[in-house]
Amino acid sequence: MQIFKTVKVRPQQIILLTFIMITSCMFTVILATHFYQKNSLPYVYQTKTASNQVELHTIRTTPEHIGLKAIASNITDLDVSGINGGFFWQGYLLSIAVEGDQPVKGKPGEYGSGWFNTDRKRGTLVWDEAAQAFSVQVVEKAEELQVKDRSRYWAQGGVSMGLQNEEHWAEQAVSEEMPVIDEKRMRSGIVYDKSNQVYLVVAPTPCTGDEFRNAIKEKVGNGQLVDGLFLDGDGSSQLKLADAALPGDHREVFQMITLLN
Repeated sequence: MQIFKTVKVRPQQIILLTFIMITSCMFTVILATHFYQKNSLPYVYQTKTASNQVELHTIRTTPEHIGLKAIASNITDLDVSGINGGFFWQGYLLSIAVEGDQPVKGKPGEYGSGWFNTDRKRGTLVWDEAAQAFSVQVVEKAEELQVKDRSRYWAQGGVSMGLQNEEHWAEQAVSEEMPVIDEKRMRSGIVYDKSNQVYLVVAPTPCTGDEFRNAIKEKVGNGQLVDGLFLDGDGSSQLKLADAALPGDHREVFQMITLLN
């Protein structure tokens, strides 16, 4: 026969046990929150191969997590995440790269600073924060960009991809001096969808401009893409994430699109 004894618990012991339990729960919540914040990422990374065998490495994020940066390095050698940006020559930026009317390398109006699409009007992807809207605007310099608040936007230059212009997109791209459009080269691009999701895309598969564009339309954005740009390509097509790296041909580039936390 089992005998149970009555144990008297003092009020002080109950208070101490209650305090220990509450403190333990609080520490558990704090640690879980810290772990989530540390390990949550502002992007989704995917690799897909289109029916034309072009392999796409895609980073999906939102416009507030995009930054533009002047560099002088292969992207994979940097401690930042993102892909290559616009065109350059001997360190001078030949594509618009501005944030709030400030070019990423130098002052407004300076050659090679990111203020100009040099020598020609070219497609420029604009995020207008005040309007909460993307657009592709064909301009030669940043002051021509149409935005609601000139202190609250970013703009990345390249060459128009014309995702809604099936008949004349190639003609437009050539008019913007798209390099080696019909040659098989590595490619990079930036596109956006109807929900204002933005996609940074790199194809390490050598492909023509048409093949790259078709692969994007097939595999990116679930049929919801609106428009976008071709960025600098070939050996400049580079990508860097914590768990992925595409070095292109290991050359240094001079402007990139970064992921912000």
